[in-house]
Amino acid sequence: MIINQLFQKTELETSFGVTLLALDKKRPKQMNIKELIECYIEHRRDVVTRRTRFRLNQAEARAHILEGYRIALDNLDDFVRIIRSSSSRDEARERLMAKYPLSERQTNAILELRLYQLTGLERDKIEAEYLELMKLIDELRSILENEWKLLAIIKEELGEMRAKYADPRKTEITGALGEFRMEDVVPNEGCVITVSHQGFIKRTATAEYRSQKRGGKGVIGTETYEEDFVEHLFTASTHDYILFLTTTGQSYAKKVYEIPEGARTSKGKSVSSFLLLDEGEKIASMLCVADFAGDRFLVMATKRGVIKKSPLADYANATRESGLIGINLDEGDNVIGTVLTTGGDELILVSHQGLAVRFRERDPESGEELFRATSRATGGVTGMRFKLEADYLEVIEVVDHNAKFLVASEAGLGVRTRFEDYRLIHRGGNGVRAIDLPEDGSIKLAGALSVKDSDEIMLLTAKGQSIRCPVRDIRETNRGAKGVKLLTLSEGDKLLSIARIVETEEEQEAAAAGEAAAAAQAAAQAPAAPEVPPAS
Repeated sequence: MIINQLFQKTELETSFGVTLLALDKKRPKQMNIKELIECYIEHRRDVVTRRTRFRLNQAEARAHILEGYRIALDNLDDFVRIIRSSSSRDEARERLMAKYPLSERQTNAILELRLYQLTGLERDKIEAEYLELMKLIDELRSILENEWKLLAIIKEELGEMRAKYADPRKTEITGALGEFRMEDVVPNEGCVITVSHQGFIKRTATAEYRSQKRGGKGVIGTETYEEDFVEHLFTASTHDYILFLTTTGQSYAKKVYEIPEGARTSKGKSVSSFLLLDEGEKIASMLCVADFAGDRFLVMATKRGVIKKSPLADYANATRESGLIGINLDEGDNVIGTVLTTGGDELILVSHQGLAVRFRERDPESGEELFRATSRATGGVTGMRFKLEADYLEVIEVVDHNAKFLVASEAGLGVRTRFEDYRLIHRGGNGVRAIDLPEDGSIKLAGALSVKDSDEIMLLTAKGQSIRCPVRDIRETNRGAKGVKLLTLSEGDKLLSIARIVETEEEQEAAAAGEAAAAAQAAAQAPAAPEVPPAS
């Protein structure tokens, strides 16, 4: 992980893309490596060919002049006589060209010869230069006529360039070693995710919340701004996906580490800058999933008691910025919560007035689908009917018979009882009383969730007060009771939500090691037992 962080945050490793786009025969073309090398070789062939032709033309032009010199030197006395007897340069040129096989260029060059070039030494130089030029001309013509010689020159020149400029490489160029995953540089640890009523989100490490006994005063969990308060609280691991379901039925999927991190007392960042939410749209539920497996189902519940089930695999594309439609809602209705099921679970719904309905997805004996799955962008079916017009659905939860059902009220009281105490009926019923609430509606439901004795829960109030409490400290009571005290509320405050704390394996191992060390220290500090003298 440290090496990956160095690769990501420093210049130890640099990744770059290469678009091999070039002009080929005056037209743009995107090439592969082989095509690019072939184009470069073709370019070098063109350069060497044109250079060779230029040198050949220069050599032939010089040899042509030297051939004229040789003719003039072989007939020097006659050339001098013709030049001296001519009245002008033009006349001399015409007479020489008429008598000897000379071109105009050769004749002009002969007329420009200086006297010292007529000496024997200079004549030898002209002859030697002419012979060298003839050898060069033969070599240049051979290059133009033979492809293998042309390619040998290209190869030789590339070798010279390598010998002149090459030095040992200080870095390594490799192909892609695989897709870079953020999980490789982000530690896998538990965190608490909070979303406020006005749409501010943050994640905080669970270690910042200390464990306390039932009824404690708690610590400040988040600051409030202009009467804002935390409306949703969720616990997860940083490597999981968080599936956001909004009140309008839209779904978004993000990695937990993508959520902006903030201190326990910080405000957080606006959800609108994190998700593409419409005006008035809020987060209704958040689910933690490792992947979008095809053997699980997503069950959504609305405020009017409508429920809808669809395969979790249908939401795999929710990772795109625009999200996906999760449910078609009626006018005035909105989503209040979602859960994951296996298709054969039991579900329990709890209303704002403290009534609960427990029902099955499938009949275990006949296998009949009592609550069947539908496609993603569809409506739902009736899950719960309400006795009071002002009542509405508040909580949806999956039944776990190895756990207990904790129901809490705004007064900070909670009822922890068995799921079996709730009568099993078909969906669409009115429900039975889960917790005793005043008939005047002054105190409403704060939340409900499935808990085990080994769990810890997070309690959060409207004023931002929070407390982390072990479930084993909450005494079990009968269904429909007023409940036991969960936390001490200040004047004017009320319990807003409850959530279960999820610890990672590393945290659990560290906690076990700490308990073992504390026990060993206590044993070492305990006074030794007095020795008993043997009986006489």
